[in-house]
Amino acid sequence: MIDFLKLPSPCYVLDETLLDRNLAVIDRVRRESGAEIIVALKACAMWSIFPELARHSDGATASSAAEARLVFEEYGKPAHTYAPVYTDRNIDEILRCSDHITFNSVAQFERFGPMALLRGISCGLRINPQYSPVETDLYNPCVPGSRLGVTADELNDLPAGIDGLHFHVLCESRPHHLKLALEAVEKHFGQYLDRIGWLNMGGGHLMTHAEYDCDELIALLRDFKSRHPRLRLILEPGSAFTWRTGCLVSTVEDIVENAGVHTAIVVRAFAPPAPPPAICPTVSKCPINRPSSGRTNPPKGRNAGAWAARAALPATTAATGPSTTN
Repeated sequence: MIDFLKLPSPCYVLDETLLDRNLAVIDRVRRESGAEIIVALKACAMWSIFPELARHSDGATASSAAEARLVFEEYGKPAHTYAPVYTDRNIDEILRCSDHITFNSVAQFERFGPMALLRGISCGLRINPQYSPVETDLYNPCVPGSRLGVTADELNDLPAGIDGLHFHVLCESRPHHLKLALEAVEKHFGQYLDRIGWLNMGGGHLMTHAEYDCDELIALLRDFKSRHPRLRLILEPGSAFTWRTGCLVSTVEDIVENAGVHTAIVVRAFAPPAPPPAICPTVSKCPINRPSSGRTNPPKGRNAGAWAARAALPATTAATGPSTTN
């Protein structure tokens, strides 16, 4: 039993027993499907567990120069990197830290692809299969007018040097949604699948959820692989690795009352990467960020229970609804 009163506040507590349970599920999918599974850091960038994650994954994905550097330096492997746009200011750092890079448009590939190819980096193109189960248009990457990925109508032919295709259309989804996405990919981009070396199916595969059917996922991936035997299949879940493995500990510093509503004021040290849950239908994530003063040392060896890591960002004041506890 964790004595929360003895922990620093605020801090994020991760239970390694629960983490091991999730990693066993991910290992099974990797082993039985033949697919590669890489970690999306946006769900949990706690670099002190990177050695453990690295033993149960095929790498990690990045969406910025800072994330690519984090993968390269702390995860110990070059990153699979995708960003909606690269610039002259960040491309050198991204290429230094990556061995796969996905471009959001043909124009971006024409601009920076030759630099990547000269370094032996595998280049991919993000595609828009025009299907996503995300119901909120603001977060649906396939709505008309989306800036994310190339539609089949925009792609007259596969540019020379493109070795892979990448789609990201799911969010905490089930195998049935991936099946519909793959059907859309085959419908719109099937003529290219035997001309590339890898297909990245993005994130959103919440395979460690209690109601997720891993047998269905494995069968789906094996069936797709049988139709396209040359393809390396890549999934990049984030939440699945650390799903329900910990909690954020904070202290109620004050309780204010207004019109009969009692609100607990807490100090928390994390920055949500997305709008509040009332606006965004996805679960808020609590990444542990790198401190500017340098890396903190994780505990040596594995603890039987849980350990705490201080969040590095400056604390911010947050109001937490009508409850007086948090």
